[in-house]
Amino acid sequence: MGKSSKDKRDLYYRRAKEEGWRARSAFKLLQLNEQFQLFKDVKRVVDLCAAPGSWSQVLSRELYQTQKNSHDEAKIVAVDLQPMTPIDGVTTLQADITHPKTLVKIMDIFGGEPADFVCSDGAPDVTGLHDLDEYLQAQLILSALQLTTCLLKPGGTFVAKIFRGRDIDLLYAQLSYLFDKVVCAKPRSSRGTSLEAFIVCIGYKPREGWTPKLELNKSAEEFFEGANIGRSDNLKFFELPDPEERVIANFIACGDLSDVDSDATYTLDASESRVVLDPVQMPTSPPYKLALEMKRRGDLVRR
Repeated sequence: MGKSSKDKRDLYYRRAKEEGWRARSAFKLLQLNEQFQLFKDVKRVVDLCAAPGSWSQVLSRELYQTQKNSHDEAKIVAVDLQPMTPIDGVTTLQADITHPKTLVKIMDIFGGEPADFVCSDGAPDVTGLHDLDEYLQAQLILSALQLTTCLLKPGGTFVAKIFRGRDIDLLYAQLSYLFDKVVCAKPRSSRGTSLEAFIVCIGYKPREGWTPKLELNKSAEEFFEGANIGRSDNLKFFELPDPEERVIANFIACGDLSDVDSDATYTLDASESRVVLDPVQMPTSPPYKLALEMKRRGDLVRR
């Protein structure tokens, strides 16, 4: 969570600090759950691209505190390439979601049972080039979807962050072959000025005659070959196997309309006494940490 003056005037940011969430994104999952009842009868959950862990915090609270499940009854696995500070009742894996070993580790934790719910709030570093950002995010969703099809039980739910763009209906169409219901949702806590939204896929239906299998160095196109959900390599020649199966995703805004505006900033009353709160989680090591240390030492110079 940032420390700029704009962040400090963002009420979702301030509320997250006060309530102990690691990031304001916790409210996005909470508002999605209010709309879709995502956690009903859920016992085994996988949180992909989980760092810093705000969604895992929500899952831990909902499954263990709200639903009163024991740690033996419910299992939560959080996966990310970055390290995460431990969360009560959550098993963290510092691993690659595309690697077959990650699938094996998750299934071992679940005792061989499939997951009820898989979610991903991951996103690549935004470049500001919308077409590129949308493409990279779509590839990340497909990577998460590959693992999901290997983990999720029939009838299970998948939720992932998307960037809405010109060709997003292609992804909607492909997901509609794998799920009974596909909805594009925009939580109130997600800034309206952002391309961000969330795809909520309910009722997983494995494709008949297709067995998903994670393999190293296998592209998403190759992974879904045989699933008969349409090819995405060339939009000009894109063909769907059965037009009657295709579903256009509805768009739903979720969250209380009377709640605060996520795009607005609110002044801090100078007369109010304010308490400086300690960080909920200490910063994790970024992948460029070594480069920063070398730069400070003067080891990075132009040659």
